[in-house]
Amino acid sequence: MDVAKLRELGLAVIRTEAAAVSALAERIDEHFVRACRYMLDCQGRVVVLGMGKSGHIGGKLAATLASTGTPAFFVHPGEASHGDLGMITGKDVVLALSNSGETSELLTILPIIKRLGVPLIAMTGKPDSTLARAAEVNIDVGVEREACPLGLAPTSSTTAALVMGDALAIALLEARGFTAKDFALSHPGGSLGRRLLLHIDDIMHTGDQVPCVGEQASLAEALHEMTRKGLGMTAVLDAEGRVSGIFTDGDLRRAVDRNVDLHATTLAELMTRNAKTASPGMLAAEALAVMEANKINGLLVVDDDGRLLGALGMHDLLRAGVV
Repeated sequence: MDVAKLRELGLAVIRTEAAAVSALAERIDEHFVRACRYMLDCQGRVVVLGMGKSGHIGGKLAATLASTGTPAFFVHPGEASHGDLGMITGKDVVLALSNSGETSELLTILPIIKRLGVPLIAMTGKPDSTLARAAEVNIDVGVEREACPLGLAPTSSTTAALVMGDALAIALLEARGFTAKDFALSHPGGSLGRRLLLHIDDIMHTGDQVPCVGEQASLAEALHEMTRKGLGMTAVLDAEGRVSGIFTDGDLRRAVDRNVDLHATTLAELMTRNAKTASPGMLAAEALAVMEANKINGLLVVDDDGRLLGALGMHDLLRAGVV
């Protein structure tokens, strides 16, 4: 098979599945809204069921719901009839996925689900199927045809179910007022968790690690302090010990360009006044935003009285995984 034919086959699949997804826009209707309301009113958890490929989609949907503010978990229908139905309580909502709506493992446990009296939401491709008719609400995810040329392998149908599941999850996220910080709390090990939960207090240099000199210090003294502390900058303090400015590698280059007498000039004449600073308790992500907006590589951390508490460099953010 030549290259052109392989590309043609790949494009045909993408076009078929794209058409299936586009058709879902008309299905965001009263059934979708009712399903959302059942899940919003749920006092327990959303229990997702599905067999085969629908089960794989159901597992992903349960994980997406759980990470976006809707407590959920997946139960394999085959295991459900052998004891796992005990996971479902009267406060839960069941979301069952089946393209045909006639999956035997789901129909076997259907009477038990109904006996529990929990709301049943179906997501099927056949609105007249047994599962769809038994549910309080059925969301139609039917497709005109599968992307598989044999019309057998679940392709377009699983894509449609996946997209509709995402639509449910994100609609619920918005309705709950779920924030990025809430998301980070359930993803503490991920990069978003680090960006949103880490404070500068956790990574800034403090005590003897913070480079600082007085306003009357010479350039040689400042360079020695910067080299010893390795941050490429030093805080400059006034006679009362408050931060009056900052001297950085950039300030040194600018001083050289101006042919300043580097031996006789004090830091009071070379430093950058009104330097950007950070407050204790600031999120590391906020500090990063300040650095990026001002095109700087470091921040001094000061208290409300302007006294030096610490220093933070871009490399500190890099090491912490915030960047």
